[in-house]
Formats: sequence, C-alpha cells, structure tokens
Amino acid sequence: MLEQYIRERLREKKLLLMTHIVLGYPSLKVSLDIVDAMVAAGVDLMELQIPFSEPIADGPVILKANQEALARGIKVAECFEFARKATARHAIPFLFMTYYNILFRYGVQGFAEKMKKCGVAGAIVPDLPPEEADDYLAAMERHGRDPIFIYSPNTPPERMRYLDAHAKGFVYCVARKGVTGSGTDFSHSVSDYLNQCRASTRLPLALGFGVKDRSDVAFLKGKADIAVIGSQTIRITDESGPEAAGMFVADMVDASRG
Repeated sequence: MLEQYIRERLREKKLLLMTHIVLGYPSLKVSLDIVDAMVAAGVDLMELQIPFSEPIADGPVILKANQEALARGIKVAECFEFARKATARHAIPFLFMTYYNILFRYGVQGFAEKMKKCGVAGAIVPDLPPEEADDYLAAMERHGRDPIFIYSPNTPPERMRYLDAHAKGFVYCVARKGVTGSGTDFSHSVSDYLNQCRASTRLPLALGFGVKDRSDVAFLKGKADIAVIGSQTIRITDESGPEAAGMFVADMVDASRG
C-alpha cells in the first residue's frame, strides 16, 4: 500500500516530503489546522505521533510537545478519532508513530484493527524490534497495515537485511546517532550511509533527524526517497503558528521539486 504510493509519487518528483506532528500539541484543534496547512502546502506523507511519557527516540522539542499534550489529558481514543478525521479530509497516507507500551496497553490486535478502521496506513514503533514483535507483525499483516522499521548509522549490514525482511512500506533511516531535533552534518558520511541502506533493502528510504532547510532537502535528492521533517515544524508552529508551518513546508516541497 505505502510502497506503491511512494513509488508512484517518485515518478512525478525526485524526493518526497514527510512531516511529523504530536497529536494534541498545542491542542487537537490546532493539530488539525497544522495538518490542513501542511497538506495544502504539498506534503506527501505525515506521521501522527500518539503522545507517550517516555519517548526515548525524541529530542527536547518533541519531548516537550509529548509532555504538554499528556498534561492536557490527550487520550489514545482521541488520537484514533483525530486520525479518522484526517484521513477522511485528505488523500495522503498518514502513519502513527508511538511507543510499544501504547500498543501493549491498548491491545496489539485491537490497535491494528482500529488503525485500519481509521485509515492509518502504517506505524513506526521505535522501541519494538522484530524479535519481540510476532503479535504486532501478525496483526499488521492481518489488517493490511505496514510496519515501518528503522536503520541507524551503527546498524550493521546483516541487521539491516534482517529488518528489511520484516519491514513494509519504506525503511526509516536515522541520519545520525542520538535523538531527534539536533543538527545533522549532511556530508559524504550521510551519502555513504544511505548507499549502505539502499544496498540492504528492497524498500524506499526515508531519512530523518536533522532535516531543517532547503539545503538539506537538496542534498537528499537522488540519495533518499523521502525527507522527514519533525522538530523544525514544531519550532515554527510554536513561534508563528500553523500558517507559518504550512509556508515552511511549502518551501521545503518546492526545494524537493527543484
């Protein structure tokens, strides 16, 4: 499902853009405004993060957004309802990003089934390796949802191939060690890393962690298939609101086409 969409979009442009929001931050209403603005700007895919108290892969910007959304009382049921509204309003694929404890407490089978009912195409669960994911993988397969797995710069080639055997849709390549939100040096080392990723999977490659301006997007054209922008759009929303975030995304979309 996701892989076919991505490959079809790549016939039209060299690099796709995926953005990331934390549901309920700063509110569910504003979250929907942000989605609307980003889709209007031309984003190709979007991650909807279900807030969690210990988001271990996330840096201070996204961590703060998770904490504030939880402090305001965001519930998983509200996140599903939000996703249902978003997928009904917009034709692009939406994915959930969250941590395994959310799935465990909800019930893995029920979570995957609810994803299907809400039209969510896949999920990124950074703390769930395939070795511990039999129930999750079976549930995702049963309901036709795509499990997205993650490569990092210290993932050895044999591990990459193992992850590829369980992944669907695309592979999320972390640009550097550490958490989201810090700067990344987009240089030959990233190119070499992406070449290794490409050799280890049959799926399209998304690259995130540190993509924040036109030069980063321009660098990734011809190297990755999807540029992922997360912390920067949250910073801009905090400073100037959803409309400004939409304008920023429009500029990144333009850079991906140029």
